[in-house]
Amino acid sequence: MKTKTLFAASVSVVALLATTMTASAETDLDALYKAAKEEGQLTTIALPHSWCGYGDVIDGFKEKYPGIQVNELNPDAGSADELEAVRANKNNTGPQAPDVLDVGLAFGPQAKEEGLIEPYKVSTWDEIPDDAKDADGYWYGDYYGVLSFLVNTDIVGEAPSSWADLLDEKYANAVALSGDPRASNQAIQGVVGAGLAENGGDLDQAAEAGLQYFKQLNERGNFVPVIGKAASVAQGTTPIVVAWDYNSLAWRDGFEGNPAADVVVPSDSVVAGVYVQAISAYAPHPNAAKLWMEYLYSDEGQLGWLAGYCHPIRFNALAEQKKIPQELLDALPPAEAYAKAVFPTIEQQNAAKAVITEKWDSVVGANVAE
Repeated sequence: MKTKTLFAASVSVVALLATTMTASAETDLDALYKAAKEEGQLTTIALPHSWCGYGDVIDGFKEKYPGIQVNELNPDAGSADELEAVRANKNNTGPQAPDVLDVGLAFGPQAKEEGLIEPYKVSTWDEIPDDAKDADGYWYGDYYGVLSFLVNTDIVGEAPSSWADLLDEKYANAVALSGDPRASNQAIQGVVGAGLAENGGDLDQAAEAGLQYFKQLNERGNFVPVIGKAASVAQGTTPIVVAWDYNSLAWRDGFEGNPAADVVVPSDSVVAGVYVQAISAYAPHPNAAKLWMEYLYSDEGQLGWLAGYCHPIRFNALAEQKKIPQELLDALPPAEAYAKAVFPTIEQQNAAKAVITEKWDSVVGANVAE
C-alpha cells in the first residue's frame, strides 16, 4: 500500500533528525521509557489501522520502544464510546481500561470537565497552535482532515461532486455516514458539512440545517442507515460513504483498483475537523501513555500521520523547518481542494454535537447501526 511505502520513507528521514535532540531531552525520554517498560503495556482504543496511518504508527512505536505491548481495544469505537470506556473502567486496572484517547475536538473539553483525563504537555508543546490545545495540557490537537465522499465507481456511474448531488434519485440506497451521528464525531461533522452546504455557510445554524438535509436524504431513500466502512463500499452495500479525506484515501488505496473508486471533496462545503489526544485520568499505564504522546508528537510520529493522509498538528512547523519529504506532500490531494476549508470553533462543535445527538432520532428517524 502507498501509505506503508511513504511511512518507510518518512522514518528514514526522521531517524536522521533524531540525532539533533538535546542531551537533557534524551535523558528525560530514557527515564520515561524505563518507567514505561516496567509497566509493560499501553492500552489504546478506537484506532483502526487504516485510520490516519495508525497501523504503521503503532508499529513504529513498538519498534522504537521494544518491551511495551500495545493492547488495542475496539478499533471501530466512536468518540463517545471512548469516554464511556474510561467511565466504565475507573476502578479497573485490567486490559479493558484505556490509557489514551483520540477523540473529536468537542469531546476534549467534555472529558476534562468530567475529570476523565489528566494533563500532560509533550516536548513539542510550543509547536501545537494555541487554538488547538487546552492551555493546561488536558487535551491537544493531533491531526486534521476534511470531509469527503468515497465513491465506488464500478457501481456509481457518475460520482457526485457536491452535497446537493447526493439528493438526486440516481443515488437511491447509496449514501452512508462512516459512524453513528449520535456517538461518532466523524458522523456528527458529516451532518454539519451537509448543513453548511444547505444554508450557505452559516456554521452556527449548520446542525439544524444538516438534520433537515438528512431527513430529506432518508425520505428519498438515498440514505443507508448503517455505519459505512471500506468493506461496505467495496461490497456495494454503501457505494458512497461520507468520511474524512484521510480515511477515504487510505480505503481507496486498500482496494488496489478492485473496485475502482474516487475520492471527492464536495464543492459546496469543505468542513475541516481536528481530533485531539488525551491521557485517561485512570490510566493503568501512565508512563506508557506519556511515552506514546511523546512519540506521536515527535517528528517521526507526525510524519507517520502525514503518510496516512492526515495533516499533523505540527504541519506548519515541520514545513517551515523543511522536515517534510516531498513524496508525502505529493501524495495529498491538490491544495485547491482544501482552499475553501472551514474549521468550526470548539464552541460551534459543542453546540452542533448537542443538537445532532439530541435531535437525530426525532428529526431524521434513521437508526444507524453496524
